[in-house]
Amino acid sequence: MHQKNTFDLVYDIVMKIPKGMVATYGDIAKRMGNPKWSQIVGFALHVNPMPGVIPCHRVVNRFGETSKAFAFGGEDKQRMLLEEEGIKFMPNGRIDLEKYRWYD
Repeated sequence: MHQKNTFDLVYDIVMKIPKGMVATYGDIAKRMGNPKWSQIVGFALHVNPMPGVIPCHRVVNRFGETSKAFAFGGEDKQRMLLEEEGIKFMPNGRIDLEKYRWYD
């Protein structure tokens, strides 16, 4: 039961990330109250129960990189979804977190 509640918290936070913005796994973990929960955030997003509704594609690593194992279509799919929202990637394949990181 605890795991479900924790995952639900991840999904609630990820649902708040606006279109055209990203957050890191660590950002989500901090909002959950434990900055060491980045891996839990990753586990939760990997089993996203509502792909297309819960925008897990808006979560990237601390370097602004997309997931190598994006659960819903591979690495290029995550980049494509972000580009469709207006996010530009730098030549090194990363997202400029100074520009696109979500703060509220």
